[in-house]
Amino acid sequence: ESADEAAMMKGVVVCGIATVASGFSLISPMAVRPSGNSIAHRGVRTMCREGGLQLRMAELTGIDKAKQLAGYKAVDDFVKSGMVVGLGTGSTAAFAVERVGQKLKSGELKDIICIPTSIATETQAKGLGIPLCTLNEKSRLDVAIDGADAVDPNLALIKGGGGALLREKMVEVMADKFICIVDDSKLVKGLGPSFALPVEITPFCHEHTMRLVAGLKEVAGCTATLRMGKVSTGAKKDGDDIAVTDNGNYIVDLAFKEPIKDVRAAATALKNTVGVVDHGLFVDMTYQCIVATPAGTTRVAGEGGEAIWW
Repeated sequence: ESADEAAMMKGVVVCGIATVASGFSLISPMAVRPSGNSIAHRGVRTMCREGGLQLRMAELTGIDKAKQLAGYKAVDDFVKSGMVVGLGTGSTAAFAVERVGQKLKSGELKDIICIPTSIATETQAKGLGIPLCTLNEKSRLDVAIDGADAVDPNLALIKGGGGALLREKMVEVMADKFICIVDDSKLVKGLGPSFALPVEITPFCHEHTMRLVAGLKEVAGCTATLRMGKVSTGAKKDGDDIAVTDNGNYIVDLAFKEPIKDVRAAATALKNTVGVVDHGLFVDMTYQCIVATPAGTTRVAGEGGEAIWW
């Protein structure tokens, strides 16, 4: 292939990786063309340009637009040049990663290094040219940005719908500021009923560990289910094989009909159970929660924000 063709294919790969990680998909083969060509495609817009190519994706609407709004604001407000930044995992966090990549490319951000919390985030970040390291190289972070599956009035979170809860917690607990980004559908009065609580366990004797977890008085009333199929789709079964995390572990999802009575006690009891690697309760970690609304605005809870409104 020619040098021009190679450059064009590089553009497809780089943009495509970021696209998939962000939850988008290519519309059709007609969506990619050399930049000199004009393409009319109703309801799409140019999102990425690399190596003389244009990548077009569906215009964001509704909940995805809200997620983008929260992700972009978190980066604009908290990420500065020279920082060490934790990059979260999931459909909302992908927009924060995207924004970091944009600001690095424009030169607005310089000399930052980021720590991804999953293989998917690592792939997206590499595709955007974001410098990466691990906790082995940098044990302290200036800021970490990630989404959540549920947020209560104390800014305690349920996380792990995407299956990355262990790496997320390891990274985010080491950040001076952990910024949670969500749309307002994730705000709840009590954790448990709106989203099953993920618990990462070792594969060894996993049925035994499931029984121990389900029998804890601190999570009384829960129904424990082994996650099957894709690890990134929460408690929804979408396959017959046991879901496996990036760390080679399994996930048990605890479904509740009533809110967890004592979140801190539940977190402690789960962590102290032999066979449990970690759990999706993130307690006393959130510095600020940026909430995107259907009206296209954001509200902020936590440090420097308004009083809890839900």
